Amino acid sequence: MTEYGRGYGSEPWHPEDPLYGDQGPYGGQAQQPQWGGQQPAPQQYRDPQQQYNGGWDGSQTGQLPYDPYGQPQPQADPYAGAGQDPYGHQGGYQQQPHHQQEPYHQQHMQQQVAQHPQQMAPQQQYPPHQYEQPVEPPYEDPADDWRAEPEPPREPETEHAFFADDEDDHPGPDDEPRERRGKRNGKKNKRRSGTTCLVATLVFAGAVGAVGYFGYDFFMAHFGSAPDYEGEGSGAVQVDIPDGSLISDMGEILAKNGVIKSAGAFTEAAGDNKKSGTLQPGTYSLRKHMSAASAMDLMLDPKSRNGLTIREGLRAKDVYALIDKKLKLKAGTTKNVAEHDVKNLGLPSWADDNGKIKDPLEGFLYPSTYSVGEKAKPAAVLKQMVARASQVYEKYDLEGNARKLNLRSPLQLLTVASLTQAEGKYKHDFVKVARVVYNRLKPDNTETYGLLDFDSTVNYAKSRSTLDTGSVDDLRHFNDPYNTYKFKGLPPGPIGNPGEVAINSAIHPATGNWYYFVSISPEKTLFAATNEEHERNRRIYLKEHGKAEQ
Repeated sequence: MTEYGRGYGSEPWHPEDPLYGDQGPYGGQAQQPQWGGQQPAPQQYRDPQQQYNGGWDGSQTGQLPYDPYGQPQPQADPYAGAGQDPYGHQGGYQQQPHHQQEPYHQQHMQQQVAQHPQQMAPQQQYPPHQYEQPVEPPYEDPADDWRAEPEPPREPETEHAFFADDEDDHPGPDDEPRERRGKRNGKKNKRRSGTTCLVATLVFAGAVGAVGYFGYDFFMAHFGSAPDYEGEGSGAVQVDIPDGSLISDMGEILAKNGVIKSAGAFTEAAGDNKKSGTLQPGTYSLRKHMSAASAMDLMLDPKSRNGLTIREGLRAKDVYALIDKKLKLKAGTTKNVAEHDVKNLGLPSWADDNGKIKDPLEGFLYPSTYSVGEKAKPAAVLKQMVARASQVYEKYDLEGNARKLNLRSPLQLLTVASLTQAEGKYKHDFVKVARVVYNRLKPDNTETYGLLDFDSTVNYAKSRSTLDTGSVDDLRHFNDPYNTYKFKGLPPGPIGNPGEVAINSAIHPATGNWYYFVSISPEKTLFAATNEEHERNRRIYLKEHGKAEQ
């Protein structure tokens, strides 16, 4: 656009033009620019009351005539005789013949200078030349134009440039100025900027949260304290610590049984306790949800730590006596509780399957070391032992293994274990001793004919422990179901409380055809398949022990 805000065409100003009658900066008529040294000829003024059918010359061609200099000329001056020129001066222009008329722009400028010499500045005249297309003037900043509209005030920035949308990323129509696009899309851009800010904030918060969570987890796992309960705990739980357990193993067992919250907490407590090295394996009576330090103190306290040890193979009547002594009770107190409160001690359903058992608790007072305080009750101590036995028997699946071994019930398998424990002098021989038991139980046994012939069963029936059980003839007259010299098969129930090695040996006996055995020394036990072979082994035993043959 030109400095007057108009196009480059040759159409003159007229009353409908918004700049018509503008007096310009000098108080007179606005000076029109010259392009290429020539003034474009004004277009004819169209009278709104008059209709023209053709172009400027009234013909139907619509073409304008040209003067010798290439300047288009109208046929008739629309302002001639009107008494006023197109700039509002009196007198108007006089129509001249075409051959006498000067170029329009020269004539017009001369008249302007003559009528208003004080207002019109002299202009340099250029010789007429061939008409050229007007060349677009160099770009002029609209801010330098005195006619330019003042720049609208900018809204104050309320957002950081990081969160603001770039207008170049959201272009509007090509012919629409940036200022208008900004005004029109201001609210939209603000909404978009707000959404961008919210999304960025959420992403940043999520990243910080994730880093914080995993960082805390990593820190606690490698540098923080292990999870732990608080306080002394509540309730009661029995925990067995097997032989050879390390502090870390103890912690895992305690955590598994719900005593402490984590094995790591117990390890830390052991590191803070100088007496932790004195912890011994055995069965402990503890409480649930204890702090690791409290559990450590309780296990180390002589008053509550395992103070009662039940050795393997010990009979029930001997266990009762030990409990009475530990609790400083009258002799027979615990035995009386066992006889009258047996149904409340937690025995499994298969404990007494024939009604001929001498003591229902025999075989269920598991050998171990128990924590028995001075104020403990006999029934509570017995329940601990029965519970421990039930755990071990479930571990070894006595019911399933009894079926595999063609035994009538788990109680019979437990009885075999008790016989193995009582007859076997050394644990490394238990698997062979168990095989001797099973071989003698066979109905086609031609060595003992289904009789066990064990002195241990007779001693149990007579509540004694001796190697001199009497002659075989005397034993066969002893009428007791536990007398295996008289009654074939297994006794009614266990004859003691077997340990884990004997139980495992009864489940997995060695392979062999032995019916007899005799222990010469701790390192040497002689097994035999026939009675003649067994007699030779027995003489070896008497010789090494300095005894005369019987």
